[in-house]
Amino acid sequence: MSDTLPYGTLDASYQAAGGIDGLRRLVDDFYRLMDERPEAAALRALHLADLSASRDKLACFLSGWLGGPRLFAEKYGSISIPAFHSQWPIDQALAESWLSCMAGAIALQGYAPAFADYLLRQLRVPAERSVQASQNRHRKETPT
Repeated sequence: MSDTLPYGTLDASYQAAGGIDGLRRLVDDFYRLMDERPEAAALRALHLADLSASRDKLACFLSGWLGGPRLFAEKYGSISIPAFHSQWPIDQALAESWLSCMAGAIALQGYAPAFADYLLRQLRVPAERSVQASQNRHRKETPT
């Protein structure tokens, strides 16, 4: 019998990601890929030139989201990912670009294949919710 908890239970996902150091490596690779990939240019344009704050916020968010220390809440307060991202006109293409960069970063981490698949599936949820929230906020009213 294994002592390993299923992903999504307690801090199992956080541990599988390598803790905060592993998450910072993931985030660094994610933003590097976003910078390098021409197909991610529209996504990159939504960010500040200096990605330092974005890197820290994403790593801190992922820590708590994956069952580890709630670093984002401790440093920045609470956040609703979809509501926060609704300030930008995010469509399905931008969400897919984000997920593609994240998939590339995940592939570079040496995670167990089951965890890599799990993580990308889980990340699709807030990406899709951000698209929905953005579309709701930026929906043009049609004349009656």
